[in-house]
Amino acid sequence: MAKLYIDSDKYAQHAQFALVEAYNSAMRDLVRRRFAESGREWRDFVADAAYTLITAEDIAAIEAQVLSYGYRFEPSAISSARERPDAYKDSGLYQADFSFEHPDAPTAPTDDVGRELRGAGDNVVTRERNLTGIARYVRTSEKVLEYLTHGVPADTIAIVDDSGGTLTAPILEKFSGVLCAGGTTRSHLAILTREYGIPCLMNARLSGIRDGERLEVESTARAKTGEDYAQGIDASARVWRLA
Repeated sequence: MAKLYIDSDKYAQHAQFALVEAYNSAMRDLVRRRFAESGREWRDFVADAAYTLITAEDIAAIEAQVLSYGYRFEPSAISSARERPDAYKDSGLYQADFSFEHPDAPTAPTDDVGRELRGAGDNVVTRERNLTGIARYVRTSEKVLEYLTHGVPADTIAIVDDSGGTLTAPILEKFSGVLCAGGTTRSHLAILTREYGIPCLMNARLSGIRDGERLEVESTARAKTGEDYAQGIDASARVWRLA
């Protein structure tokens, strides 16, 4: 009879959050049952049988069971705003009246070419020219669904939360640029935008930029490196609002 060995030191510790533990426990139980029913060796089960013996319906049933207990999944965007309120301070709206008000955002009056400094961030990849486009906040699944249905507007510079890489994955390649309020140039979102060739600033500190306004992003600035982070070196790329 096939046996499933679990390293208790590695896998038997409880998750910090009840929802995560409930979901993980249900998944482990499912795997145990399907493995026992298969009568196969563990290696064969993992490499072959598991793909057909564990189905999407099984996963959906687990989620339904967890939710029936009263647990609720929480978007990481909500967690980000709660844990770092200063970075996501806003008017409470998501559209024309919405703007981040980061306390450390650099600002300056309009310069002689019509640019008003409204923030900065960590540049992912150095480009030959600065990026210009339209600021559009993408913070909810409803907004992503809207763009999936009707298309991402041209010249969109998406302003996203820490969760941007996951939330916007279905439409990420359609953005002209991305400004993310959290993360570093080694974050998942930074890796994705680098692969897609999309200008991106991570850890963006923005102030007073409203949905629909025209921006210029200093994507010609040097990319911030791991050594910069380790040594506390500021290598910020600027964000201007255009007149």
